[in-house]
Amino acid sequence: MTNRAISRLGTLFALLFLILAGRQTWVMLVAGPSIAAKPYNPRHALLDARRGRILASDGTVLAQTVDGVREYPLGPSLAQTVGYVSTRYGESGIEDAYDRALTPPDTTGDPLAQLDEIVAALRGKRSDAAGADVVTTIVPAIQRTLYTELARHARAAGVALDPRTGAVLAIASVPSFDPNAFDREFPKLQSDPQSPLIDRATDGLYPPGSTFKIFTAGSALESGTVTMHTRFQDPGYVRIGNFTLHDNEGEATGNQDITGAFALSSNVDFAHITLAMGTATFYAYLAKWGIGAPLDFQLPAASGRFPPQDSIVPGELAQMGFGQGALLMSPLQMALIAATVANGGTMPRPYIVRQIVRGGVPASVTPTGSLASPISADTAADVKKMMLAVVQRGTGTAAQIPGVAVAGKTGTATNPHGAAHAWFVCFAPADHPRVVVAVVVENAGYGGTVAAPIARDVLRTALSVVKD
Repeated sequence: MTNRAISRLGTLFALLFLILAGRQTWVMLVAGPSIAAKPYNPRHALLDARRGRILASDGTVLAQTVDGVREYPLGPSLAQTVGYVSTRYGESGIEDAYDRALTPPDTTGDPLAQLDEIVAALRGKRSDAAGADVVTTIVPAIQRTLYTELARHARAAGVALDPRTGAVLAIASVPSFDPNAFDREFPKLQSDPQSPLIDRATDGLYPPGSTFKIFTAGSALESGTVTMHTRFQDPGYVRIGNFTLHDNEGEATGNQDITGAFALSSNVDFAHITLAMGTATFYAYLAKWGIGAPLDFQLPAASGRFPPQDSIVPGELAQMGFGQGALLMSPLQMALIAATVANGGTMPRPYIVRQIVRGGVPASVTPTGSLASPISADTAADVKKMMLAVVQRGTGTAAQIPGVAVAGKTGTATNPHGAAHAWFVCFAPADHPRVVVAVVVENAGYGGTVAAPIARDVLRTALSVVKD
């Protein structure tokens, strides 16, 4: 009887050992890699001492580890985009999206590699394997100009990109923060009502105002709703059922063709254009331009928002045609709309990480691509003519650069939370576009007065460094 009890007890212990061994094996081989990838893992902190660098397109250091401390030489200028890495608060931005590349090779989940580490440690050696370098498309000179100009305002954001490839040349959001002091400042940043941790360039959603007329004009021409010779009469207002829609500040642009209506930014004319398109066609082109769909970008980015099609009434549709109503867009997406026109009707896929370099050798390179082709090259050329008229003789003359043909569109977006948001979207040179810029300044008033000069200065810097 005693021997039988001992046998049963031995069997129970053996079974428990097998369960424990199985569980440990599962943790090491199956769950280990995902556990190791968590930013709060203490082992991750040890690996961060040899974390790779984040670099600008010219090799300028954007993030590096020195004596175990992560440093960000550009400070607030790129804080939301480059992000931070913290053992207490985790990671964000490129630091988060490319954590696996930046982190040195981990042996978690690889028993043989772990055994090699133990043997090396017993011999007094340590692994010198470092994380890969992440090379971005950021151009420091453009980044400095964009951030400096935006930082003159309380809340603003902007994007500069190459319409030919989709490469993001500069991106900034203010207010910002100093990532070099992130752990110390986080409690204050988290409670700040100005929300400095939000990347307004990618996640800020605003009514785009008249900059959205780029979309409406292109879609109306492409669908055959209007032609370049269609004329409009704007008395300053239009009645839509029981709703009366007005131009800004009681303006009236009179009799104009579509180029004149676009250059002088007639809301009344574009309300007529949108109503002529109709809800079904307007929403079909929202889909063709990819508005509202998840944006294929290497970092988190908000999609454009608009009401469900079956909820739209004529007054709402008319307002959406000139970027008001419940329509919301981010600066990045507005830059892509302008890039579509600049690129002959094809929207480039945006990217900010160009390649990953491991041990001095490129391990991967980001291929260029496109997101959509919503309009033809002929339609894009017609919209470009309209955008040129805006800067030459319309609402965007503040964006003129001597000797350079700038195509642009102003926007003054009313909102229920204060003064209008100032927008400007543009590209240059118009004949062979190399740079697109989109800028929004919150609660600042007229786009042509506030946002256009910022975009002009960014364009001027960009054109001096971005060549054919």
